[in-house]
Amino acid sequence: MVVAVEKLITSDILKPARYLGNELLAVHKPWDTAAIRWVLTYPEVYEVGASNLGHIILYNVLNAQPRQLCDRAYLPGKDLAAKLRETNTPLFAVESKRSLTEFDILGFSLSYELGATNILEMLDLAGIPLTWRERQGSSTSLPEAALCYRGAEEQESRESTDTQSSFPLIFAGGQTATSNPEPYADFFDFIALGDGEELLPEIGLVLEEGKQAGLSREHLLLDLAQIPGVYVPQFYDMAEDGSVHPNRPDVPKRILRRVATPIPAYSIGLVPYVETVHDRLTIEIRRGCTRGCRFCQPGMLTRPARDVEPEKVVEAIEQGMRATGYNEFSLLSLSCSDYLSLPAVGMEIKNRLKNENISLTLPSQRVDRFDENIANILGGTRQGGLTFAPEAGTQRMRDIVNKGLTNEELLRGVKTAWEQGWDKIKLYFMIGLPGETDADVVGIAETVSWLQRECRGKGRKPLNFNLTISNFTPKPHTPFQWHSVSTTEFKRKQNLLRQEFRRIKAVKVNFTDVRISAMEDFVGRGDRNLSKVVRLAWELGAGMDSWYENLDRAFGAWGSAIAQADLDWKYRQVENGEWNLFHAEASKGIEVEENSPLSTPHSLDIPLPWDHIDTGIDKKWLQEDLQRALEAAIVPDCSFEGCSHCGVCGTDFGHNVVIESPAIPKFAGEFVPNTTKAQRLRVWFGKQGNMALMSHLDLIRLFDRVVRRAGLPIAFTGGFHPMPRISLATALALGATSSGEIADFELTVPVEVDTFQEKLAREMPTDIPIYNVEQIDLKASAATQLLESAEYLITVAALAETTPIQWQNWIDTIKAKEELWYEQITKSGKSQLINLRDRLFELELVENYNCVAESMSSVIRYLGSYRQDGLLLRPEQILFMLETVAGVEFQLLHIHRNRLILGV
Repeated sequence: MVVAVEKLITSDILKPARYLGNELLAVHKPWDTAAIRWVLTYPEVYEVGASNLGHIILYNVLNAQPRQLCDRAYLPGKDLAAKLRETNTPLFAVESKRSLTEFDILGFSLSYELGATNILEMLDLAGIPLTWRERQGSSTSLPEAALCYRGAEEQESRESTDTQSSFPLIFAGGQTATSNPEPYADFFDFIALGDGEELLPEIGLVLEEGKQAGLSREHLLLDLAQIPGVYVPQFYDMAEDGSVHPNRPDVPKRILRRVATPIPAYSIGLVPYVETVHDRLTIEIRRGCTRGCRFCQPGMLTRPARDVEPEKVVEAIEQGMRATGYNEFSLLSLSCSDYLSLPAVGMEIKNRLKNENISLTLPSQRVDRFDENIANILGGTRQGGLTFAPEAGTQRMRDIVNKGLTNEELLRGVKTAWEQGWDKIKLYFMIGLPGETDADVVGIAETVSWLQRECRGKGRKPLNFNLTISNFTPKPHTPFQWHSVSTTEFKRKQNLLRQEFRRIKAVKVNFTDVRISAMEDFVGRGDRNLSKVVRLAWELGAGMDSWYENLDRAFGAWGSAIAQADLDWKYRQVENGEWNLFHAEASKGIEVEENSPLSTPHSLDIPLPWDHIDTGIDKKWLQEDLQRALEAAIVPDCSFEGCSHCGVCGTDFGHNVVIESPAIPKFAGEFVPNTTKAQRLRVWFGKQGNMALMSHLDLIRLFDRVVRRAGLPIAFTGGFHPMPRISLATALALGATSSGEIADFELTVPVEVDTFQEKLAREMPTDIPIYNVEQIDLKASAATQLLESAEYLITVAALAETTPIQWQNWIDTIKAKEELWYEQITKSGKSQLINLRDRLFELELVENYNCVAESMSSVIRYLGSYRQDGLLLRPEQILFMLETVAGVEFQLLHIHRNRLILGV
């Protein structure tokens, strides 16, 4: 049964278009023909989830499978969450609008240690028990919210002689789930480890067979546990030392991480109508990193490195830009600069799309590989920001962490950027790394000052730096997983740096809160005992958003949860630097922090809560690499030099795939905006149905993308940020519909009016119909300057018992008056009286009907002033007139703009 979302998703909800599920390239597969129905549930707000590349790829992969349907759900905003609870409505999937309990399987992305509280919030909103134990034993106590959405036939198909739950299977994937699933083991039926492109379809096939055979939940999970990459926590128990072992003989002792080859074509999809965090096309060019930075968990968990063929990248970008209408694309990798074909691919795309005002962005890059070739593909009309991550301020520390970056390479990269026109660069550094001394901390400030001195020139502003100084947080499956630093030491080092940077100008420094770092460490390296902490933290109101809204309150909630779980002693160990291996190394000539806890020789052999997860990297190799760190020894990048013998390469995980770069195409020149105005067209269009919930800014962005997809020769403005010459006459209130909106388009080449209308309408959503297109004189005034009046149909309800005769009398009274004074507050805050009657040209009662008991609503048509000099008559002011003459309170139910009338 479909949830009645039209009563929930209204204009009073913040960004209601988040929840419509009507994005361009969304896949709407028939519900009844699907054997297995998935929901990819992203535990963050829509703007984050809908632009996440992994989310898009897996959504496309699953919907490409026969007999499989994949819908989506996101963490609702607080306003919608409150509405759901007030109305006893379960959380729904955005496309089908069905309750999450109707689906067979829900998959959550867990990519951050503190993100699990959002998952619990979504499960609670969906009416789904939070733990696998509760779900397994709830076959006879299914909540009403779930019962009323699950059909009898589907319930019958799930029945079994064994214990059978009526709830979907709940699983998690993502980097955090793969590295150490134990703190979250109580909440999930299974965990998907590693890459999902091949794993999830395999899971779908097993589910389909199990559903047809009527398997019990336990038997179904046992079948899933045989798939490499599937970890079923209920089939494993935690020992007293925190290690995890099977509790039955028919499951593997260690669970393999899955590895898949990236396919760029699956990255094309889901073009939201609201602005998202990454509002661009993103194409993955390389998966995995073999640089071997000893603090970096993604670099260890994604080996081997796999390049995507340059031809496939170029093809995906060109097709993706045409299909989506984006004006920006991004190439994604843990280390884009290690993709040898980056300059060639970037230049090829830049040349092909040079006339379309397209820009390229890259994530943080290797500064030692940044050269003029990369600068050329990033530069242009809209030069984006530039981010490098030196990580440490001294050569010794960069060697300890195996950064593979010298001072000379750092200077060369930064200076190249400055010479190519960048005046501001973002740098990432880290404090609290193993073996770090105060000299290394101060070295961060000295390095920044040195870079500024080296990048000075006549007529140029000093080079500005935006620095992020994060606190080292040890991660599972890295050589530094055995090390931590006390929060007191972090605070001391932060204060040390603050003092140093006071003397340096043109530098902005941001520090990570030490409390967040400690909590990430506590949860990230925890065992199964932390599941109760996560649940208590959620019950006390600790969601991810709370860290940004009120950090003290969020930290307090987590602290209370830890205390209630009787684990505050363990958290104090983390705060005090539980594992610090470097005190004993002082005799080897490495200066270390004072009062660091002593390590014992056997401490590296203590079982860890994540030892049963087989990432491919040998634990012994991690120990050896830690020893190399003590000696500040470098391990070369095995993608380009000799094998480091980490243990990954082989039949289970594959090998590094490095593709040599093709020749870099000759630069065809920067985009030069075509400002030619050869034709001007005026378009009349509507805004109906769900599109009424799209904001004005989102509508402007939509027109830009539609014109790109339609291939229409739009003219651009000049200047540093050329914009397409598309001008909407005026904005429409959020939630209002219309059949009379106007937009002006200026083209560089004349196009037949019918052809233009056909191409535009073909790319528009169906709820934005194109009614008419006319050619106007190039020198004619813009529609926004010609606005004179607007005609509305407004639906108004009286909050008292009324009759049709009363309504007509009120309308006649307003029309008979010459003055109706209204107090208006100007933008400057001043009060002024205006005569609304002067702005009202026509008023009539169109229709009466009863909407609720003892209440009547009416549809009123009015024609009023709508000039851009401020002489407007708004629908809300019609209510004021009615209340003035009737002495009754009214409610505005709906606004529809019939037409905009232009002057001559």
